Amino acid sequence: MSTYFALQIINIVDIAFQVLIWLIIIRVILSWVRHDPYNPVIKFIYEVTDVVMKPFHRIIPTAGGIDFSPIIIIFILSILQRVVHDVLFMILTGF
Repeated sequence: MSTYFALQIINIVDIAFQVLIWLIIIRVILSWVRHDPYNPVIKFIYEVTDVVMKPFHRIIPTAGGIDFSPIIIIFILSILQRVVHDVLFMILTGF
């Protein structure tokens, strides 16, 4: 496998992690403002982020009405992104 192709795969995975992190940030902002829950864009954001956020909502309780799970999720996703990036780099490039 060429190095260029391997780096492109790694780049796509990194972009996927970044998109998910930004969708979580947008969801947090949406929770502060009034929005139409039937808007297709907002429904998409909630459907994509629910996959990651629902398990954490069951584990981490809100404290004083503040939900800290997005902060923890973003932290975990950032670490996971770095680990996946490094592992893919080693596997795909042979270094």
